[in-house]
Amino acid sequence: MKIVGATTKFWTIPLGGRKLMLVPGLVLTVVILLSLFAPNLSSALHTNPAVSAADTAWMLTATALVLIMTPGLAFFYGGMVNKKNVISTMLQSFISMVLMTLIWVIIGFSLSFGDSIGGIIGDPRTFFMMRGVLEGDPWSLAPTIPLVVFALFQLKFAIITPALITGAFAGRIRFTSYILFICLFSLFIYAPLAHAAWHPNGILFKYGVLDFAGGTVVHMSAGWAALAGAIYLKKRNAADHNPARITYVMIGTGLLWFGWFGFNAGSSFAANNVAATALATTTTASASAALAWILFDMMRGKKPSAMGTCIGAVVGLVAITPAAGFISIPHSIAVGLFSSIVSSIMVELRSRTSIDDTLDVFPCHGVGGIMGMLLTGVFASQSINSANTTGNGLIFGESHLFIVQFTAMIGVSIFVFFGTHILLRITNWITPLRVSLEEEEQGLDLSQHGEKL
Repeated sequence: MKIVGATTKFWTIPLGGRKLMLVPGLVLTVVILLSLFAPNLSSALHTNPAVSAADTAWMLTATALVLIMTPGLAFFYGGMVNKKNVISTMLQSFISMVLMTLIWVIIGFSLSFGDSIGGIIGDPRTFFMMRGVLEGDPWSLAPTIPLVVFALFQLKFAIITPALITGAFAGRIRFTSYILFICLFSLFIYAPLAHAAWHPNGILFKYGVLDFAGGTVVHMSAGWAALAGAIYLKKRNAADHNPARITYVMIGTGLLWFGWFGFNAGSSFAANNVAATALATTTTASASAALAWILFDMMRGKKPSAMGTCIGAVVGLVAITPAAGFISIPHSIAVGLFSSIVSSIMVELRSRTSIDDTLDVFPCHGVGGIMGMLLTGVFASQSINSANTTGNGLIFGESHLFIVQFTAMIGVSIFVFFGTHILLRITNWITPLRVSLEEEEQGLDLSQHGEKL
Protein backbone atom coordinates (compact mmCIF):
# COMPACT_ATOMS: atom_id res chain seq x y z
CA MET A 1 0.00 0.00 0.00
CA LYS A 2 1.41 3.36 -0.99
CA ILE A 3 0.08 6.85 -0.49
CA VAL A 4 1.25 9.21 -3.17
CA GLY A 5 2.46 12.59 -2.00
CA ALA A 6 4.48 15.43 -3.41
CA THR A 7 7.18 14.56 -5.88
CA THR A 8 9.67 16.77 -4.04
CA LYS A 9 10.28 15.60 -0.48
CA PHE A 10 12.64 18.40 0.51
CA TRP A 11 14.37 21.05 -1.52
CA THR A 12 17.81 19.64 -2.21
CA ILE A 13 21.02 20.62 -3.95
CA PRO A 14 23.77 18.24 -5.15
CA LEU A 15 26.96 18.26 -3.10
CA GLY A 16 29.82 15.91 -3.87
CA GLY A 17 27.59 13.15 -5.17
CA ARG A 18 25.17 13.56 -2.26
CA LYS A 19 22.04 15.67 -1.81
CA LEU A 20 22.14 18.50 0.70
CA MET A 21 18.70 19.09 2.26
CA LEU A 22 17.86 22.78 2.41
CA VAL A 23 14.75 22.79 4.61
CA PRO A 24 16.43 21.42 7.78
CA GLY A 25 19.23 23.95 7.31
CA LEU A 26 16.78 26.82 6.88
CA VAL A 27 14.84 25.79 9.97
CA LEU A 28 18.03 25.57 12.02
CA THR A 29 19.10 29.01 10.79
CA VAL A 30 15.76 30.59 11.73
CA VAL A 31 15.87 29.08 15.23
CA ILE A 32 19.42 30.34 15.76
CA LEU A 33 18.52 33.86 14.61
CA LEU A 34 15.45 33.96 16.84
CA SER A 35 17.45 32.85 19.86
CA LEU A 36 20.06 35.55 19.22
CA PHE A 37 17.93 38.55 18.35
CA ALA A 38 14.41 38.07 19.75
CA PRO A 39 13.89 40.30 22.80
CA ASN A 40 13.21 38.57 26.11
CA LEU A 41 13.70 40.43 29.39
CA SER A 42 11.82 43.69 29.26
CA SER A 43 12.37 44.70 32.88
CA ALA A 44 14.30 43.68 35.95
CA LEU A 45 13.35 40.36 37.45
CA HIS A 46 11.37 40.67 40.65
CA THR A 47 9.92 38.44 43.32
CA ASN A 48 6.14 38.46 43.41
CA PRO A 49 4.90 38.40 47.01
CA ALA A 50 1.95 36.19 46.01
CA VAL A 51 4.25 33.34 44.96
CA SER A 52 4.34 30.44 47.42
CA ALA A 53 7.60 28.54 47.90
CA ALA A 54 5.70 25.35 48.77
CA ASP A 55 3.46 25.54 45.71
CA THR A 56 6.43 26.37 43.49
CA ALA A 57 8.44 23.43 44.83
CA TRP A 58 5.53 21.06 44.20
CA MET A 59 4.98 22.37 40.67
CA LEU A 60 8.67 22.07 39.80
CA THR A 61 8.42 18.44 40.92
CA ALA A 62 5.16 17.88 39.03
CA THR A 63 6.70 19.34 35.87
CA ALA A 64 9.56 16.84 36.05
CA LEU A 65 7.09 14.01 36.72
CA VAL A 66 5.07 14.82 33.62
CA LEU A 67 8.20 14.89 31.47
CA ILE A 68 9.13 11.33 32.48
CA MET A 69 5.82 10.19 31.02
CA THR A 70 7.04 10.67 27.46
CA PRO A 71 10.04 8.32 27.82
CA GLY A 72 7.59 6.03 29.62
CA LEU A 73 5.31 6.18 26.60
CA ALA A 74 8.30 5.37 24.40
CA PHE A 75 8.86 2.14 26.35
CA PHE A 76 5.11 1.40 26.43
CA TYR A 77 4.76 1.71 22.65
CA GLY A 78 8.23 0.39 21.83
CA GLY A 79 7.55 -2.91 23.56
CA MET A 80 4.32 -3.45 21.64
CA VAL A 81 5.66 -3.19 18.08
CA ASN A 82 7.72 -5.80 16.28
CA LYS A 83 11.49 -5.89 16.72
CA LYS A 84 12.38 -4.06 13.52
CA ASN A 85 10.39 -0.98 14.53
CA VAL A 86 11.28 -0.56 18.21
CA ILE A 87 13.86 2.22 17.83
CA SER A 88 11.75 4.17 15.35
CA THR A 89 8.65 3.96 17.54
CA MET A 90 10.52 5.04 20.65
CA LEU A 91 12.28 7.87 18.82
CA GLN A 92 8.94 9.26 17.69
CA SER A 93 8.18 9.95 21.36
CA PHE A 94 11.61 11.35 22.12
CA ILE A 95 11.64 13.67 19.11
CA SER A 96 8.36 15.14 20.35
CA MET A 97 10.22 16.37 23.45
CA VAL A 98 12.68 18.15 21.18
CA LEU A 99 10.29 19.69 18.65
CA MET A 100 7.45 20.63 20.99
CA THR A 101 9.82 22.35 23.41
CA LEU A 102 11.13 24.69 20.73
CA ILE A 103 7.69 25.30 19.21
CA TRP A 104 6.29 26.03 22.68
CA VAL A 105 9.03 28.54 23.47
CA ILE A 106 8.74 30.30 20.12
CA ILE A 107 4.97 30.47 19.67
CA GLY A 108 3.10 27.54 21.23
CA PHE A 109 2.67 29.01 24.71
CA SER A 110 1.33 32.21 23.18
CA LEU A 111 -1.15 30.36 20.98
CA SER A 112 -2.37 28.33 23.97
CA PHE A 113 -2.33 30.90 26.78
CA GLY A 114 -1.79 34.27 25.12
CA ASP A 115 -4.37 37.03 24.98
CA SER A 116 -7.54 35.44 23.70
CA ILE A 117 -8.69 35.99 20.12
CA GLY A 118 -12.38 35.16 20.14
CA GLY A 119 -11.93 32.40 22.71
CA ILE A 120 -10.45 30.19 19.99
CA ILE A 121 -6.71 30.89 19.95
CA GLY A 122 -4.15 33.01 21.75
CA ASP A 123 -2.40 36.03 20.28
CA PRO A 124 1.00 34.72 19.04
CA ARG A 125 2.66 37.99 20.09
CA THR A 126 1.77 37.70 23.78
CA PHE A 127 4.64 35.45 24.89
CA PHE A 128 6.62 35.21 21.64
CA MET A 129 10.01 33.59 22.42
CA MET A 130 8.90 33.56 26.10
CA ARG A 131 8.84 37.35 26.14
CA GLY A 132 7.73 38.53 29.57
CA VAL A 133 7.50 35.04 31.05
CA LEU A 134 10.44 35.23 33.46
CA GLU A 135 9.42 38.61 34.85
CA GLY A 136 5.66 38.31 34.32
CA ASP A 137 2.94 38.10 36.93
CA PRO A 138 1.59 34.60 37.70
CA TRP A 139 -1.11 33.06 35.52
CA SER A 140 -4.56 34.00 36.82
CA LEU A 141 -5.57 30.39 37.53
CA ALA A 142 -2.19 29.57 39.09
CA PRO A 143 -1.59 32.69 41.21
CA THR A 144 0.94 31.23 43.66
CA ILE A 145 3.59 29.94 41.23
CA PRO A 146 5.87 31.86 38.83
CA LEU A 147 4.56 32.24 35.29
CA VAL A 148 7.59 30.43 33.90
CA VAL A 149 6.80 27.35 36.02
CA PHE A 150 3.22 27.35 34.72
CA ALA A 151 4.53 27.68 31.15
CA LEU A 152 6.95 24.78 31.51
CA PHE A 153 4.39 22.58 33.24
CA GLN A 154 1.97 23.12 30.35
CA LEU A 155 4.78 22.41 27.88
CA LYS A 156 4.94 18.81 29.08
CA PHE A 157 1.29 18.30 28.09
CA ALA A 158 2.04 19.71 24.65
CA ILE A 159 4.92 17.22 24.35
CA ILE A 160 3.08 14.02 25.16
CA THR A 161 -0.07 14.69 23.13
CA PRO A 162 1.41 14.25 19.62
CA ALA A 163 3.57 11.40 20.95
CA LEU A 164 0.41 9.52 21.93
CA ILE A 165 -0.78 9.57 18.32
CA THR A 166 2.24 7.60 17.07
CA GLY A 167 0.88 4.26 18.26
CA ALA A 168 -1.81 4.37 15.57
CA PHE A 169 0.55 4.40 12.58
CA ALA A 170 3.62 2.70 14.03
CA GLY A 171 5.66 0.78 11.48
CA ARG A 172 4.56 2.64 8.35
CA ILE A 173 5.19 6.41 8.57
CA ARG A 174 8.20 8.29 7.23
CA PHE A 175 10.14 9.97 10.03
CA THR A 176 10.56 13.31 8.25
CA SER A 177 6.86 13.39 7.40
CA TYR A 178 6.00 12.58 11.00
CA ILE A 179 8.07 15.57 12.14
CA LEU A 180 6.12 17.90 9.85
CA PHE A 181 2.78 16.44 10.88
CA ILE A 182 3.24 16.82 14.64
CA CYS A 183 4.44 20.40 14.16
CA LEU A 184 1.22 21.18 12.28
CA PHE A 185 -0.85 19.26 14.82
CA SER A 186 0.59 21.20 17.76
CA LEU A 187 -0.15 24.55 16.10
CA PHE A 188 -3.56 23.90 14.56
CA ILE A 189 -5.15 21.26 16.81
CA TYR A 190 -3.49 21.19 20.22
CA ALA A 191 -3.01 24.93 20.78
CA PRO A 192 -6.63 25.90 19.93
CA LEU A 193 -7.96 23.10 22.15
CA ALA A 194 -5.72 24.06 25.06
CA HIS A 195 -6.77 27.68 24.69
CA ALA A 196 -10.46 26.87 24.41
CA ALA A 197 -10.48 24.54 27.44
CA TRP A 198 -7.95 26.10 29.84
CA HIS A 199 -7.82 29.82 29.12
CA PRO A 200 -10.31 31.83 31.22
CA ASN A 201 -11.64 33.38 28.00
CA GLY A 202 -11.63 30.12 26.03
CA ILE A 203 -14.94 29.08 24.50
CA LEU A 204 -15.02 25.67 26.22
CA PHE A 205 -13.92 27.14 29.55
CA LYS A 206 -16.63 29.80 29.44
CA TYR A 207 -19.19 27.21 28.36
CA GLY A 208 -18.44 25.37 31.61
CA VAL A 209 -16.54 22.32 30.35
CA LEU A 210 -14.58 20.56 33.10
CA ASP A 211 -11.22 19.13 32.05
CA PHE A 212 -9.06 18.98 35.13
CA ALA A 213 -5.85 17.70 33.56
CA GLY A 214 -6.34 17.03 29.85
CA GLY A 215 -8.87 14.30 29.16
CA THR A 216 -10.24 16.45 26.35
CA VAL A 217 -7.19 18.48 25.37
CA VAL A 218 -4.69 15.60 25.48
CA HIS A 219 -6.35 12.19 25.29
CA MET A 220 -9.46 12.79 23.23
CA SER A 221 -7.47 14.88 20.77
CA ALA A 222 -4.75 12.24 20.49
CA GLY A 223 -7.31 9.45 20.15
CA TRP A 224 -9.32 11.08 17.36
CA ALA A 225 -6.12 12.14 15.58
CA ALA A 226 -4.88 8.55 15.84
CA LEU A 227 -8.08 7.24 14.28
CA ALA A 228 -7.78 9.73 11.43
CA GLY A 229 -4.15 8.72 10.93
CA ALA A 230 -4.89 5.00 10.94
CA ILE A 231 -7.65 5.43 8.36
CA TYR A 232 -5.58 7.71 6.14
CA LEU A 233 -2.39 5.61 6.18
CA LYS A 234 -4.31 2.33 5.74
CA LYS A 235 -3.20 -1.12 6.85
CA ARG A 236 0.31 -2.39 7.38
CA ASN A 237 1.75 -4.82 4.84
CA ALA A 238 4.07 -6.58 7.29
CA ALA A 239 2.94 -9.97 8.55
CA ASP A 240 4.84 -9.87 11.86
CA HIS A 241 2.75 -8.06 14.45
CA ASN A 242 4.17 -9.78 17.55
CA PRO A 243 5.28 -7.44 20.37
CA ALA A 244 9.03 -7.11 20.72
CA ARG A 245 9.37 -6.76 24.49
CA ILE A 246 6.43 -7.08 26.88
CA THR A 247 8.89 -6.18 29.64
CA TYR A 248 9.31 -2.78 27.92
CA VAL A 249 5.54 -2.36 28.13
CA MET A 250 5.62 -3.04 31.85
CA ILE A 251 8.47 -0.58 32.41
CA GLY A 252 6.63 2.01 30.36
CA THR A 253 3.44 1.49 32.35
CA GLY A 254 5.33 2.02 35.60
CA LEU A 255 6.87 5.25 34.34
CA LEU A 256 3.53 6.48 33.03
CA TRP A 257 1.75 5.71 36.30
CA PHE A 258 4.53 7.42 38.27
CA GLY A 259 4.54 10.51 36.06
CA TRP A 260 0.76 10.71 36.00
CA PHE A 261 0.77 11.89 39.61
CA GLY A 262 2.40 15.08 38.33
CA PHE A 263 0.04 15.14 35.36
CA ASN A 264 -3.10 15.07 37.49
CA ALA A 265 -2.13 16.27 40.96
CA GLY A 266 0.02 19.01 39.42
CA SER A 267 -3.02 20.39 37.63
CA SER A 268 -4.19 21.86 40.94
CA PHE A 269 -1.23 24.31 40.54
CA ALA A 270 -0.75 24.22 44.31
CA ALA A 271 0.20 21.88 47.15
CA ASN A 272 -3.32 21.67 48.51
CA ASN A 273 -6.30 19.38 49.13
CA VAL A 274 -7.27 19.34 45.46
CA ALA A 275 -3.81 18.01 44.58
CA ALA A 276 -4.17 15.34 47.26
CA THR A 277 -7.61 14.39 45.93
CA ALA A 278 -6.30 14.13 42.37
CA LEU A 279 -3.39 11.96 43.47
CA ALA A 280 -5.73 9.61 45.32
CA THR A 281 -8.31 9.32 42.54
CA THR A 282 -5.54 8.75 40.00
CA THR A 283 -4.20 5.82 42.02
CA THR A 284 -7.54 4.12 42.54
CA ALA A 285 -8.88 4.61 39.02
CA SER A 286 -5.79 3.06 37.46
CA ALA A 287 -5.80 0.12 39.85
CA SER A 288 -9.50 -0.62 39.32
CA ALA A 289 -9.14 -0.34 35.54
CA ALA A 290 -6.19 -2.75 35.47
CA LEU A 291 -8.13 -5.27 37.52
CA ALA A 292 -11.28 -4.81 35.44
CA TRP A 293 -9.37 -5.44 32.20
CA ILE A 294 -7.95 -8.80 33.26
CA LEU A 295 -11.17 -9.92 34.97
CA PHE A 296 -13.15 -9.03 31.85
CA ASP A 297 -10.64 -11.00 29.77
CA MET A 298 -11.07 -14.00 32.09
CA MET A 299 -14.85 -13.76 31.77
CA ARG A 300 -14.40 -14.17 28.02
CA GLY A 301 -12.15 -17.20 28.41
CA LYS A 302 -8.81 -15.41 28.02
CA LYS A 303 -5.79 -15.72 30.28
CA PRO A 304 -4.90 -12.77 32.54
CA SER A 305 -1.96 -11.20 30.73
CA ALA A 306 0.76 -8.71 31.52
CA MET A 307 -0.16 -6.76 28.40
CA GLY A 308 -3.81 -6.58 29.42
CA THR A 309 -2.94 -5.46 32.94
CA CYS A 310 -0.73 -2.68 31.61
CA ILE A 311 -3.24 -1.48 29.02
CA GLY A 312 -6.00 -1.49 31.61
CA ALA A 313 -3.91 0.56 34.02
CA VAL A 314 -3.21 3.18 31.36
CA VAL A 315 -6.89 3.32 30.33
CA GLY A 316 -7.76 4.06 33.96
CA LEU A 317 -5.17 6.84 34.05
CA VAL A 318 -6.60 8.31 30.86
CA ALA A 319 -10.20 8.17 32.04
CA ILE A 320 -9.58 9.76 35.44
CA THR A 321 -7.60 12.67 33.98
CA PRO A 322 -10.51 15.08 33.29
CA ALA A 323 -12.22 14.17 36.56
CA ALA A 324 -9.30 13.75 38.96
CA GLY A 325 -9.83 16.92 41.02
CA PHE A 326 -13.63 16.92 40.84
CA ILE A 327 -14.77 13.50 42.10
CA SER A 328 -14.52 11.29 45.18
CA ILE A 329 -12.26 8.27 45.63
CA PRO A 330 -15.10 5.69 45.46
CA HIS A 331 -16.38 7.29 42.27
CA SER A 332 -12.87 7.14 40.78
CA ILE A 333 -13.02 3.36 41.17
CA ALA A 334 -16.24 3.36 39.15
CA VAL A 335 -14.60 5.54 36.48
CA GLY A 336 -11.74 3.05 36.17
CA LEU A 337 -14.04 0.03 36.01
CA PHE A 338 -16.50 1.42 33.45
CA SER A 339 -13.81 2.91 31.22
CA SER A 340 -11.72 -0.25 31.20
CA ILE A 341 -14.61 -2.47 30.15
CA VAL A 342 -15.79 -0.07 27.43
CA SER A 343 -12.26 0.32 26.04
CA SER A 344 -11.74 -3.45 26.06
CA ILE A 345 -14.94 -3.89 24.08
CA MET A 346 -13.82 -1.18 21.64
CA VAL A 347 -10.47 -2.92 21.13
CA GLU A 348 -12.35 -6.10 20.21
CA LEU A 349 -14.70 -4.25 17.85
CA ARG A 350 -11.82 -2.38 16.21
CA SER A 351 -10.03 -5.68 15.53
CA ARG A 352 -12.99 -6.79 13.43
CA THR A 353 -12.70 -3.80 11.10
CA SER A 354 -10.17 -2.91 8.41
CA ILE A 355 -8.88 0.03 10.49
CA ASP A 356 -5.28 -0.69 11.44
CA ASP A 357 -4.84 1.36 14.61
CA THR A 358 -1.57 -0.42 15.37
CA LEU A 359 -1.56 -0.07 19.15
CA ASP A 360 -5.25 0.70 19.67
CA VAL A 361 -4.72 4.34 20.50
CA PHE A 362 -8.31 5.32 19.74
CA PRO A 363 -10.00 2.50 21.71
CA CYS A 364 -7.78 3.21 24.71
CA HIS A 365 -6.86 6.91 24.73
CA GLY A 366 -9.68 8.25 22.60
CA VAL A 367 -12.48 6.20 24.14
CA GLY A 368 -10.86 6.45 27.58
CA GLY A 369 -10.82 10.24 27.24
CA ILE A 370 -14.44 10.27 26.06
CA MET A 371 -15.52 8.08 28.98
CA GLY A 372 -13.61 10.28 31.41
CA MET A 373 -15.18 13.43 30.02
CA LEU A 374 -18.71 12.03 30.21
CA LEU A 375 -18.22 10.43 33.63
CA THR A 376 -17.00 13.78 34.93
CA GLY A 377 -20.49 14.96 34.08
CA VAL A 378 -21.86 12.07 36.11
CA PHE A 379 -19.71 12.16 39.26
CA ALA A 380 -18.30 15.71 39.63
CA SER A 381 -19.13 17.38 42.93
CA GLN A 382 -18.86 21.04 43.89
CA SER A 383 -18.25 19.98 47.50
CA ILE A 384 -14.93 18.41 46.43
CA ASN A 385 -13.70 21.27 44.26
CA SER A 386 -15.36 24.65 44.70
CA ALA A 387 -13.76 25.83 41.42
CA ASN A 388 -16.40 23.70 39.67
CA THR A 389 -18.97 26.40 38.96
CA THR A 390 -20.88 24.38 36.36
CA GLY A 391 -22.78 22.27 38.88
CA ASN A 392 -22.89 18.72 40.18
CA GLY A 393 -23.05 15.56 38.11
CA LEU A 394 -25.97 13.35 37.16
CA ILE A 395 -25.55 11.16 40.21
CA PHE A 396 -26.42 14.17 42.37
CA GLY A 397 -29.61 14.84 40.43
CA GLU A 398 -28.33 17.64 38.18
CA SER A 399 -28.14 17.33 34.39
CA HIS A 400 -26.61 20.62 33.24
CA LEU A 401 -22.97 19.58 33.65
CA PHE A 402 -23.50 16.30 31.81
CA ILE A 403 -25.15 18.12 28.91
CA VAL A 404 -22.21 20.54 28.78
CA GLN A 405 -19.68 17.68 28.77
CA PHE A 406 -21.61 15.69 26.15
CA THR A 407 -22.02 18.66 23.82
CA ALA A 408 -18.35 19.59 24.09
CA MET A 409 -17.35 15.97 23.46
CA ILE A 410 -19.23 15.98 20.15
CA GLY A 411 -17.76 19.31 19.07
CA VAL A 412 -14.18 18.44 20.01
CA SER A 413 -14.42 15.04 18.30
CA ILE A 414 -15.55 16.59 15.02
CA PHE A 415 -12.91 19.33 15.16
CA VAL A 416 -10.00 16.99 15.88
CA PHE A 417 -10.94 14.15 13.52
CA PHE A 418 -11.59 16.28 10.45
CA GLY A 419 -8.89 18.83 11.33
CA THR A 420 -6.31 16.05 11.58
CA HIS A 421 -7.45 14.56 8.27
CA ILE A 422 -6.79 17.91 6.60
CA LEU A 423 -3.34 18.15 8.20
CA LEU A 424 -2.50 14.63 7.04
CA ARG A 425 -3.44 15.58 3.49
CA ILE A 426 -1.33 18.74 3.67
CA THR A 427 1.64 16.81 5.05
CA ASN A 428 1.32 14.13 2.39
CA TRP A 429 1.18 16.80 -0.31
CA ILE A 430 4.45 18.27 0.93
CA THR A 431 6.25 15.00 1.65
CA PRO A 432 4.85 11.44 1.39
CA LEU A 433 3.61 10.08 4.71
CA ARG A 434 3.77 6.38 3.97
CA VAL A 435 7.05 4.50 3.62
CA SER A 436 7.54 2.28 0.58
CA LEU A 437 6.73 -1.43 0.71
CA GLU A 438 10.46 -2.22 0.71
CA GLU A 439 11.12 0.17 3.61
CA GLU A 440 8.24 -1.27 5.60
CA GLU A 441 9.46 -4.83 5.07
CA GLN A 442 12.97 -3.81 6.06
CA GLY A 443 11.66 -2.11 9.17
CA LEU A 444 11.73 1.57 10.07
CA ASP A 445 14.70 1.19 12.41
CA LEU A 446 16.95 0.50 9.43
CA SER A 447 15.12 2.28 6.61
CA GLN A 448 14.54 5.55 8.49
CA HIS A 449 17.42 5.69 10.96
CA GLY A 450 20.09 3.21 9.87
CA GLU A 451 19.99 1.53 13.29
CA LYS A 452 18.77 -1.74 14.75
CA LEU A 453 18.49 -3.54 18.07
